[in-house]
Amino acid sequence: QVQLVESGRDLVQPGGSLRLSCATSGFTFSSYSMTWVRQPPGKGLEWVSSISPSGGRMSYADSVKGRFTISRHNAKNTLYLQMNSLKPEDTAVYYCAKGPNDGTWSVRGQGTQVTVSS
Repeated sequence: QVQLVESGRDLVQPGGSLRLSCATSGFTFSSYSMTWVRQPPGKGLEWVSSISPSGGRMSYADSVKGRFTISRHNAKNTLYLQMNSLKPEDTAVYYCAKGPNDGTWSVRGQGTQVTVSS
């Protein structure tokens, strides 16, 4: 079955960096766009970034553009999110989702907590 397992949870100070990983299995990873979404405390899911199957096209929410970088390693079936210049408002549970930014993100992992605080 499809499995998505995020890792990289941490408490970081504002201005710090963190890299999230998402190990996948159960589907042909290289054939699918992939997406990162997040859920801030007390709020709903919000789209963060998506990447095309080949990795040649990336898109970002305005709130993270210039600070976050999405990437993928198709041979390792793994998705990444490099987060730099972190802000307290980036605090959220981060999920990787199979597929493009379709607004539902119904196939996603269990999430990993990122807390940005001094």
